[in-house]
Amino acid sequence: MNDSRDLALPAGYTDLLGELKDRVRAARTTALRTVNTQLIELYWSIGNAVRAQQERQGWGSGVVKRLAEDLRGEFPEMKGFSPRNLQYMTTFAKAWPDRSIAQQPVAQLPWGHITVLLDKIEPQKDRDWYAAAAVNHGWSRNVLMNMIMNKTLERTGAAPSNFAQQLVAPHSELAQQVAKDPYNFEFLGLSGEVAERDLENALTGRITETLRELGPGFSFVGRQVHFDVDGDDFYVDLLFFHIEQSRYVVIELKTDKFQPEYAGKLNFYVALVDDVLRRDHHNETIGILICGSKNDRSVRYSLGRATSPIAVAAYTYDKLPPAEQQALPNEGHIVAALEWAEPETAAAQDQ
Repeated sequence: MNDSRDLALPAGYTDLLGELKDRVRAARTTALRTVNTQLIELYWSIGNAVRAQQERQGWGSGVVKRLAEDLRGEFPEMKGFSPRNLQYMTTFAKAWPDRSIAQQPVAQLPWGHITVLLDKIEPQKDRDWYAAAAVNHGWSRNVLMNMIMNKTLERTGAAPSNFAQQLVAPHSELAQQVAKDPYNFEFLGLSGEVAERDLENALTGRITETLRELGPGFSFVGRQVHFDVDGDDFYVDLLFFHIEQSRYVVIELKTDKFQPEYAGKLNFYVALVDDVLRRDHHNETIGILICGSKNDRSVRYSLGRATSPIAVAAYTYDKLPPAEQQALPNEGHIVAALEWAEPETAAAQDQ
């Protein structure tokens, strides 16, 4: 019997095979999304029905627990009918009361993502923002959790800039969304003051995490990008291209406090990149100056005189804000607690 792999393949076979594979993958993805959306709609309808009974008849946790047991008894193959999950469903229906739930971004997320939104975020508009971002950028549950813990919403578009003065709408609004403040470089494992070149080396050495922190759409072009201007040499610290906005983004790093002359230098680099690298189909180049710290009033004066669209942001190595850090036990307290617990643990193991 002849092996079909020994056949001489006709012209166009490989292209057709690739096209069919893409169709199968797309159909499978669509099917999975459809099944997920139907499950989310089911969970919402259950939660809405339970919530209605709680409001009308004052159903307590005991009734919800009995309901969970009866549903699991009827549908033992389904794992989503625990009392805790039923409570999530009622909270879900309360958070998104609109009956057209399937039309909202949250319905495209897995249930685990939704429980994170319910647990970690209170304002509904913030939940909607993170839900839409998770759908648009394909965030996993862990990435979504990390984005929430790092306060991505609060930092996105927060950097002072002159984009509104230097760019026309809607490009000014789009460019502003690129500039966070502060940038969180906790993933670098650095602390205290470091040399600018060391910070640059760390950022490019962990480029995947750097791109994630910068935000969706960034593509790395190069570091210390050289430009020759009539025999004078200039080097841009970090150069990126924002794919979604089709524009170059120049990033300059300063590990000390913002100085007005830093804005002047970045202004020059943005104009240089815009002149040398930008093509007709690209949008205007923007610049982001990332400093160890900044005085917002000094930044505002400097941006007012800049002729290129630039923003100024700070960076931090801390994942938690200062107030929350102070609430945590220090290393000495943790060690003391462990030493105090060790005798009890050993005694329990001896019994």
